[in-house]
Amino acid sequence: MSFLPISRKEMDFLGWDFADVIIVSGDAYVDHPSFGHAVIARILESEGLRVAILPQPNWQDDLRDFKKLGQPRLFFGVTSGCLDSIVSHYTANKRLRSDDAYTPGGKAGFRPDRATTVYSKILKQLFPNTPVILGGIEASLRRTTHYDFIEGRLMPSILCESGADLLVYGMGEKPILEIAKKIQQNKDIHTTKQTAFLKKLSTLNFPLSTLNSQLSTKLNSHEDCLESSDKFLENTKILEQACNAEITQKIGNKILIINPPFAQMSEAEIDRSFDLPYERKPHPRYLKRGDIPAYEMIKHSITTHRGCFGGCSFCAIHAHQGKFIASRSEKSILKEVQALAKMPDFKGNLSDLGGPSANMYKMGGVDKNLCSECKRVSCLFPKICNNLNTNHEVMNELYKKVLQIEGVKKLFIGSGVRHDMLLHASNEECKKENAIYTENLILRHTSGRLKLAPEHTENHVLELMRKPDFDIYKKFLLIFQNICKKHNLKTQIIPYLMSSHPGCEMSDMKALAITLKDLKIYPEQVQDFTPTPFTFSTALFYLALKKNKNTPFVATDKDEKQKQKEMLLSVNHKLPLLPTNSNL
Repeated sequence: MSFLPISRKEMDFLGWDFADVIIVSGDAYVDHPSFGHAVIARILESEGLRVAILPQPNWQDDLRDFKKLGQPRLFFGVTSGCLDSIVSHYTANKRLRSDDAYTPGGKAGFRPDRATTVYSKILKQLFPNTPVILGGIEASLRRTTHYDFIEGRLMPSILCESGADLLVYGMGEKPILEIAKKIQQNKDIHTTKQTAFLKKLSTLNFPLSTLNSQLSTKLNSHEDCLESSDKFLENTKILEQACNAEITQKIGNKILIINPPFAQMSEAEIDRSFDLPYERKPHPRYLKRGDIPAYEMIKHSITTHRGCFGGCSFCAIHAHQGKFIASRSEKSILKEVQALAKMPDFKGNLSDLGGPSANMYKMGGVDKNLCSECKRVSCLFPKICNNLNTNHEVMNELYKKVLQIEGVKKLFIGSGVRHDMLLHASNEECKKENAIYTENLILRHTSGRLKLAPEHTENHVLELMRKPDFDIYKKFLLIFQNICKKHNLKTQIIPYLMSSHPGCEMSDMKALAITLKDLKIYPEQVQDFTPTPFTFSTALFYLALKKNKNTPFVATDKDEKQKQKEMLLSVNHKLPLLPTNSNL
């Protein structure tokens, strides 16, 4: 059997009396490099460890699922899955979703709210002497004081309620290997980089003031944040900039200690992660339960890199995957494409070759020393950094080589593209390569619709989003239209747009609707701003809830948010635009 075991029967088949590590996940088990539980499990397996996976255990019965694989020799690894479970369960208006993309048949109800905390508490109850290590995006972005939009309040580090022994933040391959090694050597796991843990103040063998002076960054305490929304905003700014620092935060009678991160994964390290022997499909036990929508979306796609230097204020990708780009080698990518092309259900069309932003592959600062000292949250805002290489030549060559692989007929770019980078060039060679990329993207790599994310049209809103001026989008739109006209294409641009972002009023949504109408753009959907943990936009949302005078207008009321969304969608349905003074 090539899949990792998820049942006692499968462990018995392998001749295992026990597992070294058990990964508990809120997602169904999909053995694919796009699913974090599979990546961590496979990386541990590559070190000779016995790894089992416990996917979507039932937390509402006698807890037999949590007992069936037994007690691991080393530790339990716990994740809510590829999404924060609250974001997965609720819309921006706090309505319960009726589906779950990471569950067979798309059915909801197979994971609890705050799954990481629920699973961890159960495991500590059943196996009190076995370490529980948290990881994944839910744990990562809730590692300090954070705003929970369902609770409507600030909550302390997820370590407080979960009772877990350690938290891994960011991409977990490096820290999880070191943790496993230290446990086997009876060494202290709390010294591991890129981890966080709680310690009682009474157990410190030196004063807190001494600890804070030794560490480079001290956050405002959780209690201070509860007292002052400005303190919470200040923490958010510190966390955005202190990407390589040790961090502490006092929470009641405990101290949260966040160790500094590992260095960005090298090309060889990220290749190793993606080159592991994944089955690239869901476990066979799900065959009769229906497709897993999240897998269906990515099963014929390839990830080329991780990270994002866009630094959008409403997005936490840079906080989890990192600000700097970690790219795979061309050899590793082509090897995966070759394997994908041999899969029985592959018909010749690659659905994506990208990452958080498709056209950031192999990009970064020309002078790495300047990057290491830089405090900017975004390399693209308020203007593209002069030290950033935006030459798309490497991607142009990669796309050519992918299309030469036997069995590949077409290559589409399904990830979003940063159009501002396509229009930026530091020299004539860069300008030429970017123009080639743009034309090829439109002519050969767009499956009818090109995804771009202007997000808004009003520049004062875009400024708070840390997005480029709308004039840059219009400039790209003109290039797009000219290429389509020249080649008689019916390709469309699908703009990602957002309503109710901090700073956006009804008059701004009306201006957005009018601009789109003038450009003959009729959006099919709009993303209502959701305040998710660890983002600057969420901090502004919380300040507005607390009636902080230093905050721009924020639509916090359910009806206000709905009105903003309806204003934009009225354009698509050719309805009269709503008056801006309508009662909210």
